[in-house]
Amino acid sequence: MSKYQAVGIGNAVVDVICRSDDAFLSKMGIEKGVMQLIDEARGEALYDAMENRVQTAGGSVANTIAGLGALGLTTGFVGRVRDDALGRAYADDLTRVGTDFVNPPVPRGDLPTSRSMIFVSPDGERSMNTYLGISTELGPQDVPNDVVAGAELLLLEGYLFDKPQGKFAFGTATEACRKAGGLAGISLSDPFCVDRHRDDFRALICGLDYVIGNEYEWSALYETADLDAALDQAAGESGLVVCTRSGADVTIRRGAEVVEVPVRRVAPVDTTGAGDQFAAGFLYGLATGAPLDVAGQMGCIAAAEVISHYGARPDADIKALFAAEGLI
Repeated sequence: MSKYQAVGIGNAVVDVICRSDDAFLSKMGIEKGVMQLIDEARGEALYDAMENRVQTAGGSVANTIAGLGALGLTTGFVGRVRDDALGRAYADDLTRVGTDFVNPPVPRGDLPTSRSMIFVSPDGERSMNTYLGISTELGPQDVPNDVVAGAELLLLEGYLFDKPQGKFAFGTATEACRKAGGLAGISLSDPFCVDRHRDDFRALICGLDYVIGNEYEWSALYETADLDAALDQAAGESGLVVCTRSGADVTIRRGAEVVEVPVRRVAPVDTTGAGDQFAAGFLYGLATGAPLDVAGQMGCIAAAEVISHYGARPDADIKALFAAEGLI
């Protein structure tokens, strides 16, 4: 019997969210609509400048795993935080929403808990400024073999490819999960991350059961503006390929099988977490044996809900939304 239906490995980042306008972004030198890595001093300056901030346990894969937990799956998250105020708050927050935080906060170390300052504009666009801190030190020693070997579904976070120890941890975790009969996959995370580690990503996905990315990430991975050509290559290398396109149909490929899932466009309040919750909905469908088109619809429903309000976690009962559409 598996201990967890879904386990994620990723950066444990405290999301600090506030509303802002373009004038504030310009004043603070923040590039709108992108994720920028910053140093500790810059992080403290931006944190101090935030008004009416809200803090939650975040990180891309952590948000997805929390979404899966909210849908009723047994879930665990592998990440690294410092035993400081933010780190303890992070562990408590994940536990409160029903996801086991597998690693206890680290009592010693030079780096503090990671945090991302997210500025949400009136048009719903988010500008992320992330100080990675101690999460970048995650390695194989932080990944309990019994946790990943006991997972029915394992999700890896592409951002961790920025450190050699993270790549090593992915390799050992993937091998343990698949050897025990689980499904292992990755979220590509960011086109710039893909650019930095293209060859390693290509090598990794050949041994994975599923890969989730957006159109820019897939194009970056195969160095082509022809998305169909990129997805053709991907489908020949990975078991299951998922491509999201902001506001456009989702494409899912499994070998020669191609599924197009229509997207209902909604005006976003805050796009933070859209991709994370799409992954949660889709992986819930995958974990429960739903057909690919149904799993894709589940992902779209979860993404639409999370962009209808501030924050990267669902406010509504997503399973109830699935039921209302006749998906469960």
